[in-house]
Amino acid sequence: MTVELIVPEVGESITEVQIGTWLKSVGDVVETDEGLVEIDTDKVSFELPAPVRGKIVKILKDAGDPATVGEVIGFMEAAEGGGEAPAAADPEPEPVPEPTTEPGPAIESRIMPAAQRLMAEHGIPPADVTGTGPGGRVLKEDVERAIAEKQAPSPSPAPGAPAPSPAPAGEEEVVPMSPLRRRVAERLVDAQQTMALLTTFNEIDMTAVMALRKTHGEAFLAKHGVKLGFMSFFVKAVIDALKLVPVINGEIRDSGQGGEIVYRNHYDIGVAVGGGKGLVVPVVRGADRLSFAEVEQTIADLAERAQKNRLTLEELSGGTFTISNGGIYGSLLSTPIVNPPQSGILGLHAIQQRPVGIDGEIVLRPMMYVAVTYDHRIVDGREAVTFLRRIKDCIENPSRMLLEI
Repeated sequence: MTVELIVPEVGESITEVQIGTWLKSVGDVVETDEGLVEIDTDKVSFELPAPVRGKIVKILKDAGDPATVGEVIGFMEAAEGGGEAPAAADPEPEPVPEPTTEPGPAIESRIMPAAQRLMAEHGIPPADVTGTGPGGRVLKEDVERAIAEKQAPSPSPAPGAPAPSPAPAGEEEVVPMSPLRRRVAERLVDAQQTMALLTTFNEIDMTAVMALRKTHGEAFLAKHGVKLGFMSFFVKAVIDALKLVPVINGEIRDSGQGGEIVYRNHYDIGVAVGGGKGLVVPVVRGADRLSFAEVEQTIADLAERAQKNRLTLEELSGGTFTISNGGIYGSLLSTPIVNPPQSGILGLHAIQQRPVGIDGEIVLRPMMYVAVTYDHRIVDGREAVTFLRRIKDCIENPSRMLLEI
């Protein structure tokens, strides 16, 4: 029986998707729920699972092609009685060439996912790789061989021989922008065009938090199964500061009569992380009700699944404030952009030993620059400075967060 592979519904506002990497090829036998192809949307990426056990007989959409929700992108032939999957049948499957000892050119053959990723990492065009797998398929080993040949030094010309022609100045590769990247671009431009963005800065002495982590880190890991990081301290400090300056946890909502300010009494903190498809901002729901350990466990889980493109649409929606930690990449100072319709974002940066004046003496301390970008339409400068100063006080004296003073 022929089974259609259909793009499923993802969310109310999503009607178009982009086909990512096919994880299986025509002729492959797959089990029920085994991942077949990656599908990208403007908010989340996911794998389309096999609806039945059987064999893939036709692929209608290649990687990078657009598709709509409900569209058929391929066909499977279902196995009967749990046995070996049947041979390909209608609708007119793509023929799978018989294995051959003669390698075929990559440009005419199916490229396996691992090989495709390696080619993308090293900028190897398909025409430069010779497939040696069954039916001329390009394997990872074929790409590794092409990379080695590309990196091998060229032999010196014989005396009196003409000099070789110079290599091309460079090559270009044109790839479609992913729906996620397009959506990120649209939102960032929208924030710049519709908000009155302003950034204020401060610096924080990380001595106290680093001492706590050193003293209790091993016990924390043993009890909770996750490391005690800096992010839980900043999430708690942000919530403390948002309670002190609630307008930064609000948003401007257009009611058709000049707009309204919505003050939120819940604290769903977005944490920007680098996902497998780019920057994503999963949300820690009800962060004010979570312990330090629960915050760390939640962030670790979200970050791990972001790398595997396993986040759901719900986990990427509805945050009230965002924290972005550019320090993990070595950033010393930056001006983060607000994630609409939120009204503020906190940027964290690298920790450096710097000389500071304390009690009339110059000493070295682990210092971090922090920045808060805010929508000046509803947040005044005094409120933004107060907010950032409160975060500084909480991190430099973390017992304040426990005592709620």
